[in-house]
Amino acid sequence: MPARRRRELTRLLAWGLVLPASALVSAGCGFRLRTSSQMPFRKLYSSFARNSAMGSEFRALLRNTGDTVIVDRPEEADAQLIVLQEAREREIVGFTSTGRPREYQLRLRLRFRVLDAKGREWLAPTELLLRREITSSDIEMVTRQQEEEMLYREMQSDAVQLMLRRLIALPPR
Repeated sequence: MPARRRRELTRLLAWGLVLPASALVSAGCGFRLRTSSQMPFRKLYSSFARNSAMGSEFRALLRNTGDTVIVDRPEEADAQLIVLQEAREREIVGFTSTGRPREYQLRLRLRFRVLDAKGREWLAPTELLLRREITSSDIEMVTRQQEEEMLYREMQSDAVQLMLRRLIALPPR
């Protein structure tokens, strides 16, 4: 057998032993592929307004996350997500030399709490506050409005993700 062929066979044999061995080692250490986390409840009532963009995104994301379903009445639920405040804010934080607004801070504020089926507090009132800065001039008015809306949508997605993580982290009852 030629030396080149022997080296190829040796390499294949080595990989044939290394790959199964690494699979056994990683299985033995508790390694698992990441799966979607489960909520500590099966039925959730959400007090988001029906026309709330954040509520729509939350409901869509919850449908894809696991077996938790959103119910229409609080008495049917294992847990209640009570939205206390959902607000968009914009504040001027910088001016041009002529006194016109130049820089804005956009804020998205979400306050919520979670109650269990018996109405006891499961998660105390929690506030999520997301901020973004935006700079503009008078000439770029339309562009600034579009950028603002895009930033608010990004903050909304981030807020929904953060809220979902907090719900997943709740201790079982």
